[in-house]
Amino acid sequence: MRRFLSFRDFDWMLLILVMILCVVSVFEIYSATLHTKFVGFHKAQILYVLAGLVIMFAISLIDYHLLLEYAQWAYGVSILALLAVAVVGTKVMGARRWIRFPGGIHFQPSEWVKLVLIVAVARYFSSRAGKELRWTDIFKAMALVGVPMLLVLKQPDLGTALTYSPILLCGLFLGGLPLRKAAILIFAAALAIIPVWTKVLKPYQKQRLVSFIEPDADPLGSGYQIRQSLIAVGSGGIWGKGATKGTQTQGDFLPIPYTDFIFAAFCEEHGFVGAAVALLIYFLILMRLIQNAQTAADLPGTFIVMGVVAVLIFQIAVNVGMVIGLMPVTGIPLPLMSYGGSSVLFTFLALGIVMNVRMSRFVN
Repeated sequence: MRRFLSFRDFDWMLLILVMILCVVSVFEIYSATLHTKFVGFHKAQILYVLAGLVIMFAISLIDYHLLLEYAQWAYGVSILALLAVAVVGTKVMGARRWIRFPGGIHFQPSEWVKLVLIVAVARYFSSRAGKELRWTDIFKAMALVGVPMLLVLKQPDLGTALTYSPILLCGLFLGGLPLRKAAILIFAAALAIIPVWTKVLKPYQKQRLVSFIEPDADPLGSGYQIRQSLIAVGSGGIWGKGATKGTQTQGDFLPIPYTDFIFAAFCEEHGFVGAAVALLIYFLILMRLIQNAQTAADLPGTFIVMGVVAVLIFQIAVNVGMVIGLMPVTGIPLPLMSYGGSSVLFTFLALGIVMNVRMSRFVN
């Protein structure tokens, strides 16, 4: 039984870096929605951040070994929640991703499934520590992540489904996947591109990939988002146009600048220097997380923290790559900056578990 868990051992530097990004997020959402029907969203973001802080401190006091113990039950509940979305979920713009509760509260289970998968994959691979991964082990891990991924793809939500893949890849890498088997899996994934294109992807998802390759082919249609994003990023120059002065953002040319394209809006208003500072803060956050993974008290703790790192790196890379034209538009939010309760609360919940892993090092 653990004793003497203390907030004295909390990673306060990590929290400071996270709160800096949250403050930047609130101001950028305010600026991006100033002349739109979404004005006031920054106030909701403040509430999400405050709720996230409460959740983070609360979950940091729960022994992560307890989470590992009940991982299989949490996984089962997650699958049931995703099935419930398909049956009673609210349909918005052709996608059924949310469950609506009284009072106008929308719950998006697919965001929370990421955390369940991080814990479940950590438990699975840490239990096989020191053993060579057999094909049966690999296929079981793929099924563990693949089932919820397919359910989310059916919603359809390609962006969120893709965020499950780095959890699996991180587990395989840290679990000691042999190079020969890794090469076979990469070859098999390459062969799967054609059936995925023809059978899995929806027409609008295919169009997004086509517009990513050639955005000028349909500048007013499928290529509109990426073109406007590139214009916004480029027009920011070195120092930016200033807060609330971005022409693409304030002129409502940049699509959804408070969520998917918030980094493009930030670049337009604060330029290359502002973007570099924001990316530096993300880098420092990831380095703090990796340091906590290296100093974890046991292997499951390391797996959990690195699972969080894998998801955050993937989301940051895809979102930033998307707004500068290096990645296709997938609807993946930028952690701690994009507006949205599910994304913000998931991030703080994940950080709370990371804090528990860190604090457990000092427990006698």
